[in-house]
Amino acid sequence: MEGPSSSLLATADGPLLLALRRDLGGDGESDPAQDIKTHFRVCRFVMETGVKLGMRSVPVATACVLYHRFFERVSIRAYEPYLVAMSCVYLAGKVEEQHIRTRDIINVSHRYFNSGSAPLECDKEFWDLRDSVVQCEVLILRQLNFHVSFEHPHKYLLHYLLSVKSLVNRHAWSRTPIAETSWALLRDCYHGAMCIRHIPQHIAIATLYLALNSYGVELAVGQKEWWQVLCEDVTKADIDAVISDLLHLYDMEAKCI
Repeated sequence: MEGPSSSLLATADGPLLLALRRDLGGDGESDPAQDIKTHFRVCRFVMETGVKLGMRSVPVATACVLYHRFFERVSIRAYEPYLVAMSCVYLAGKVEEQHIRTRDIINVSHRYFNSGSAPLECDKEFWDLRDSVVQCEVLILRQLNFHVSFEHPHKYLLHYLLSVKSLVNRHAWSRTPIAETSWALLRDCYHGAMCIRHIPQHIAIATLYLALNSYGVELAVGQKEWWQVLCEDVTKADIDAVISDLLHLYDMEAKCI
């Protein structure tokens, strides 16, 4: 599995891992399709790392948004994506007030790429990597102009689920995992840049819409569709656009296995 390089670049400012080039790709021309696959894999790394670190869903989502926002501004060939991801996890913990120690992030990341290995020793390589994570955090902050607080779809999805639950027969609701599926779909949205392309309310509505349709659960039709009642500015085209992006991510997942 491709992971962060442990090589060290010397710069005028001292040892720095921020400008690490990827082992594959180097300074060659960008391949958009390959870059999308790399982002998918790195975000999967962020999510699995977040679970192992005991992070809540919103801090993990923030880490993914930080990652996508950062590479929206810079080339993926300029910086090591897994190093950036580690720094995003570290920064997201601060932003969402669930502080994670750099040592824990480094050790979990090390185990991710080296299954069954012992924790890293506190040697020069460890401290170089720790310094790189911290310096990369500063770089991310500067690239994003310190705009690191984001509105996520989670609170909207919770509200929409409670509203829709009251409209569905309680036996039908208990037989179908609508809520669980909606949350899973929402989590999957963060594997790609779609989480920053669509507004939070539209993502929440679309994931619930897809979950309901997947299990054939129909809601009573009134003067307006249920999704128009819950979110006045959303259109069917908005929902379709989110679902299309999400299905593209699932197709990407199949290619990344």
